[in-house]
Amino acid sequence: MMNAKTFCGKPVEGPFNMPHQGIYDTYNNSLHFQLGWHLACLGVITSLVAQHMYSMPPYAFLAQDYTTMAALYTHHQYIAGFIMVGAFAHGAIFLVRDYDPEQNKGNVLDRVLQHKEAIISHLSWVSLFLGFHTLGLYVHNDVVVAFGTPEKQILIEPVFAQFIQSSHGKVLYGMNALLSNADSIATTAWPNHGNVWLPGWLDAINAGTNSLFLTIGPGDFLVHHAIALGLHVTTLILVKGALDARGSKLMPDKKDFGYAFPCDGPGRGGTCD
Repeated sequence: MMNAKTFCGKPVEGPFNMPHQGIYDTYNNSLHFQLGWHLACLGVITSLVAQHMYSMPPYAFLAQDYTTMAALYTHHQYIAGFIMVGAFAHGAIFLVRDYDPEQNKGNVLDRVLQHKEAIISHLSWVSLFLGFHTLGLYVHNDVVVAFGTPEKQILIEPVFAQFIQSSHGKVLYGMNALLSNADSIATTAWPNHGNVWLPGWLDAINAGTNSLFLTIGPGDFLVHHAIALGLHVTTLILVKGALDARGSKLMPDKKDFGYAFPCDGPGRGGTCD
């Protein structure tokens, strides 16, 4: 399919068929490309396991054991982090050793490399935005609490996440959306007028004795943005290292230098500029 010139007997022309031309052969001819993709997939899965271990616990009462839960989450996120670093490292090695510009002319790999500066600069401003705003809020709140005026904290409610929980039946936030509104069509749907959902769902989600949709507030909002800051800065470093491994505007011939080149050239992921 990746190299197909026809689709169901009809010729496929123009930009719609270009993105994956040559990818099939590139993938099969580079072990580093394969390893990079496979590590990336495994890293994402491992990170999702960490997240869902407590939101959808595989064992009864596991989510109530907070020490075990914190240890399992940290354990899996650490592993995911190491695996993702490996994915980008092998991607960088692929770009230095195995990437063939002619074979990949005009496809997705070529397009990414052509506007890598835009990708890197966008990641850069997102990281700066997250860093200044998240850490700025933390510093402000810590200072006003330390001075004995906790009412001056800037506390932002995660309204979009709360809306999702409300629409699934959590009434605590008072949003009256979908399942949390007794008069909405989601609640009064035919044929049983309110009894069409899983038995006991609305009772369970509002009980507070289980891990279904934990109540979220400003603390969660800050923590999630702090985690996002870490993820985006890490991604910025890894993406820039990989995309600039062959060369950059500051040093176009980086790929021609040896492994021991002082600015950590292609041998260590191209972290020069």
